[in-house]
Amino acid sequence: MATVRIPKQKVILCGDYGVGKSSLFRRFTNNTFITETDRKSTLGLDHIDREYNVGEKQIKLQLWDTGGMERVASVTSSYYKFAEGAILVFALDNAASFHSLSQHLLDIVTYAENAKIFICGNKSDLEGREPEVSDEEVEAFCEQCHSLISATYKTSCRTGNGIEAMFQDISRQLVQANRSKMELQELERQSFQIDKANEPELNEEASACSC
Repeated sequence: MATVRIPKQKVILCGDYGVGKSSLFRRFTNNTFITETDRKSTLGLDHIDREYNVGEKQIKLQLWDTGGMERVASVTSSYYKFAEGAILVFALDNAASFHSLSQHLLDIVTYAENAKIFICGNKSDLEGREPEVSDEEVEAFCEQCHSLISATYKTSCRTGNGIEAMFQDISRQLVQANRSKMELQELERQSFQIDKANEPELNEEASACSC
């Protein structure tokens, strides 16, 4: 059976500065990790493509990172535009980054209203330390969002744990969303054709002016 190619899907990383968005982007790009001391700050939007296989379908994810420009207002329109997916990232060792997710969520709903939304709790490698954000708090937040959140994940950019599984699952969900979208478009097309077929034909004599 021939592989079905799904149109490129733009996925954006959202969240507070310092939660690990660029580290997630680097893991997605070449599966590497750079420590705080070796890291150099980058400015400017960046994106990279990767292909994933979901059954007999192949999907290309285009992951976008702000490159440290989260607070630059001019980034908004180009960054969110045409996004099919958005990953809300917070740090498990930083409760404040979790509590600010609601503002980032509002931005996604405002500027990328059709995007599927995912939550990623990063820095799961706490090495004996207790996380500042519990699973119960994440679950309660999702319930408050009234089904806006498609899935939640835990990752560690330091160890790489959970990252590949997250992107595989996001690929699967975007394939499913694309399938549903195509099915809806086909139903609308068929409905339009039926409506056109049932339109009464105008009789020339009846439509002619008799005055």
